Amino acid sequence: MTAPAAVTAAAPGVVSRERDDGLLCRALGHAARGQIPPLPGALVALAATAVLLAAGIGAEHGVALFAPVVVLLLTGPAAGHAHDGRIDWLVPPIVRAIEYGYLAVLGFAQGVRPPFIFVLLAVLAFHHHDIVYRARQGLRTPERAVLAGLGWEGRMLAAAFAGLFGHLPFAYASLAVYLGVVFAVASVRTWARTGRGDGVTIDREEGKA
Repeated sequence: MTAPAAVTAAAPGVVSRERDDGLLCRALGHAARGQIPPLPGALVALAATAVLLAAGIGAEHGVALFAPVVVLLLTGPAAGHAHDGRIDWLVPPIVRAIEYGYLAVLGFAQGVRPPFIFVLLAVLAFHHHDIVYRARQGLRTPERAVLAGLGWEGRMLAAAFAGLFGHLPFAYASLAVYLGVVFAVASVRTWARTGRGDGVTIDREEGKA
C-alpha cells in the first residue's frame, strides 16, 4: 500500500497560537520575553471575570465593563511564553471561556437581543474551531486575518467600550457581521488553497488510518 503523504509537524507554539491573541496581548507578551507561565494568570483572570460580572450585573456602567482590562493585564504578559508545560493546553480553553462568558453575560445584562448574542458567539466558535483545525494540519492563520480579527482582548474591549456608551446592541451586531466576513474569507481562501494542494498538509488522524 502506498504510504500516505508526509505530514508536516505543527510548529512549536501551536498551543499559544490557539489563544487567538491580538496586538495588545502580543505587545505585553513581547515585553515579558516569554518568562511568565501562562496558566496561573489565566486561572486568576477567569475568577476575576466571574467576580466582576457578578458585581456589575444589571448596572448600566458597572465594574463588569472593566473586566477586559483586568484580564488583559493578567494574561497578556504570558502571551510570549511557549505554552509547553504539561497542562498549558488548558490556557486556550480558559481564554475562550472568559471571552464567551463575558460577551454572553454582558449582552444579556444590558438588553442585547439574544439573536445578536448567539450569532456573535457562533461566529467566534467557528473561528476558533478553524484555528484548532489549522493547527492539526500544521497551518497558521494568515497574519492579516489575525490582525483583522482583533484578538480576544480587542473584541472584549470593543464590547466594553460600547457598553460604556450604551451602544452594545449595535456593537454586537456590527462585530458579528464584520468578524463573520473576515473569518469566512480567511477560511475559504486557506481551504481553497488546501484543495489545490498548495503546500498544505493532511490531517494527522487520516494519516494514521
